[in-house]
Amino acid sequence: MNELDRQVLLAMYSGPRWLQHAAIDLTALGSHTVLGLLTLSVAVLLLVERRRADALWLILTTTGAMLLNHGLKVLFSRPRPDLVDHLVVVVTPSFPSGHALLSAAVYLTLAALLARELAKQGLRRCLFGLAVLLTLLIGISRVCLGVHWPSDVLGGWIIGSLWAWACAGVRAGPRL
Repeated sequence: MNELDRQVLLAMYSGPRWLQHAAIDLTALGSHTVLGLLTLSVAVLLLVERRRADALWLILTTTGAMLLNHGLKVLFSRPRPDLVDHLVVVVTPSFPSGHALLSAAVYLTLAALLARELAKQGLRRCLFGLAVLLTLLIGISRVCLGVHWPSDVLGGWIIGSLWAWACAGVRAGPRL
């Protein structure tokens, strides 16, 4: 933890009560439960549409992100912030933020899948913008709830985005 981490955490945590309630709602959108159900639901829809390769890619990308997150948490074993009371229950190490990492990986992957169905580039940009906005809000919620240092969230965003980008690159294949 550095001084900037400390100052940002304290500033975001001390926001208005309504913001803390909104943060609790937003953080759920980055949970293993919600992201797992969303991934499985979309995978089932893809299977019904006989898009087995897309369904498998989505499941492997999400599962890989979950395994990557777990491995990094074990590797770094960074303690959670202890400056403030946690507004939600947490039991794993702090770095990286799993909510930030998994949100980036899953929502950006879903945006990539959906973008292929959209003809207009403006709609594709809007879709990716919404995925990024949702990912940012989920990560910010973790700091507002006092359960992550800002650097945990930033690391999660970077790692999750790189994972989604790498998996999309593998799915697309080499470009000659």
